[in-house]
Amino acid sequence: MSIVISSKKAEEINLTCFGEVLWDCFDSGKRLGGAPLNMCFRFNSLGLQAHMISAVGNDELGDALLDEINKKGLSTELICVHESKPTSVVEVKLDSSGSANYQIVTDTAWDNISLTAEIIEKVKDTDVFVFGSLIARTAASLMTLRQLLDHAKFKVFDVNLRAPHYQLEHLIELMNRADFIKLNDDELYEIAKSMGSKYHSLEQNLAFIAKQTNTDYLCVTKGSHGALLSIKGKNYYNSGYLIEVVDTVGAGDSFLGALVYQLCINNSPQQAIDFACAVGAMVAQRPGATPALTDQQINEFMEPC
Repeated sequence: MSIVISSKKAEEINLTCFGEVLWDCFDSGKRLGGAPLNMCFRFNSLGLQAHMISAVGNDELGDALLDEINKKGLSTELICVHESKPTSVVEVKLDSSGSANYQIVTDTAWDNISLTAEIIEKVKDTDVFVFGSLIARTAASLMTLRQLLDHAKFKVFDVNLRAPHYQLEHLIELMNRADFIKLNDDELYEIAKSMGSKYHSLEQNLAFIAKQTNTDYLCVTKGSHGALLSIKGKNYYNSGYLIEVVDTVGAGDSFLGALVYQLCINNSPQQAIDFACAVGAMVAQRPGATPALTDQQINEFMEPC
């Protein structure tokens, strides 16, 4: 059940991610971050062509960020340099279980991404367009996103609620424009309730959102308990993998990247959700948001000899 309606081979499929690129600042130092950037890296590592649309500041942190992205093999041609807004930094604190708390600086370069003809042409040419909720926190980037959505073929919305950086009316608007919505269980319940749901179960609320937004593809993650993928009303489950969590930063991004990859190459929905949960778990048991993972490692994790 492919989300790319074509006979393309994996290496011919291209995706574009729109949103934040930044430095995650830990006590141990800084690392590349931003959910759409993490997904771009995962797409590329799995053999798809991925491009990043974003912005950095005209400053040392911006120069270093672009250099690091290039070193990791990702093009920076669509990451513009903003002359007056700074490169984004996020203070990340990990608790004893490896879960992260984020302090996100406002009014940065990626909050002010301008629409250009080059960006529009890239989105028109892409098979899958991926965007997150954090990019909608400012009027400038939200306006650019709205216009890009007019040109996108298949739109994947990664809901990622970071209080106070979201407004429910914007989330609902973007959900109505998406072809695929991914949330976690807490986000599902919060948004469904705000839309008028009276239901108490996860499945009922997911079906409610699917109907309200006219969306055929939805996914809800459940932390260590796996995830549920719903396609045209049919549900597919994975109950999670038992691991020792080191660092949850980026695990959800790699999960979604792996899930979209599997659906792009026309693997079965059950195979897709199993594979994605495995990748998310493997990232969570390693330090860093985008550790290198081979197909062999992933398959051996899913089916140990």
